[in-house]
Amino acid sequence: MTPIQQCIRKKEIKLRPIWLMRQAGRYLDEFREIRKLNTNFIKLCLNSNLSSEITLQPLKRFDLDAAIIFSDILLVPYALGQKVEFRKDFGPELGNIDLESISKTEELDFFKKLLPVYKSIEKVKNNKLVSKKDLIGFVGAPWTLLVYMINKCSPKQKLKKDFFKDKYLIKEILLILEKFLKIHIENQIKSGATIIQIFDSWAGLIDDENLKEYIYIPTLNLVNFIKSLHVPVICFPREIRNYQEYCKIIKPDVINIDYSTNPEKIRKEIDIVVQGGLDPKILLTNKDKLKAEAKKYLEIFKDHPYIFNLGHGVLPKTDPQMVDYLIKFVKSYY
Repeated sequence: MTPIQQCIRKKEIKLRPIWLMRQAGRYLDEFREIRKLNTNFIKLCLNSNLSSEITLQPLKRFDLDAAIIFSDILLVPYALGQKVEFRKDFGPELGNIDLESISKTEELDFFKKLLPVYKSIEKVKNNKLVSKKDLIGFVGAPWTLLVYMINKCSPKQKLKKDFFKDKYLIKEILLILEKFLKIHIENQIKSGATIIQIFDSWAGLIDDENLKEYIYIPTLNLVNFIKSLHVPVICFPREIRNYQEYCKIIKPDVINIDYSTNPEKIRKEIDIVVQGGLDPKILLTNKDKLKAEAKKYLEIFKDHPYIFNLGHGVLPKTDPQMVDYLIKFVKSYY
């Protein structure tokens, strides 16, 4: 059993497994070399040879306990027929929603569009670097994908004014997303993913009165589906205001906390496995500050099953030597 699986399934507290969100990607020179020659991000994600190579790059450098497949949550709207592009210094840009066209998406067509993702997972799974590690697949939560699809770009902490005006459109999109997210999840698991993480990057944008309709119910449906496939599920509802309520309702196997959350409060209120929390900006400072902050999380969760991770993804300007230092410190702490 892998260290992460022991932590999740056996609630082991003596182990401190570690992996990092966005560990495969933009802070590594070897990734930037590939990116220079592959300017279309969607095509890069859908190149099974390159995406599997990128996934394995951090495992060649660091003693991590998991690989996370190099992909993107917006491949689902792309596979549903919405235009998705990534502009430099801007981020994702999506086209208009054609509900009639999206509603007619055939399961086989969706599968074919995302087949390179599943082939990439198979390639990684068969690599000896992950023989004793977990392979994490992932999806965006229905709410976060809805935000991108309607907003048509990153909301940057704010939804457009008329976001909720077409309730019928929202309802239909959420139903479509649930159906095809389940297909995407199942195919990742069939291809070799041993854990699924649900990223709800924009959970903090929803007000309390709409949590049930847009976050709790859609996410719970996915969590129950993943559990039915006998695979652990990690949820990351970034900047949600009440992690305790979220865990009580959604019941993920693991809750990933963001860096704005008080870890001591989480330790007192939450009894499931906790993951993450460290501010990725700490990796941009120095080793003394990094050590002190990492130690804080290790001490707070010393008697609680905990997977070391960040409260968001590795930043592009991060020095890989700082990542190496962090991993070695965590591994040697106990």
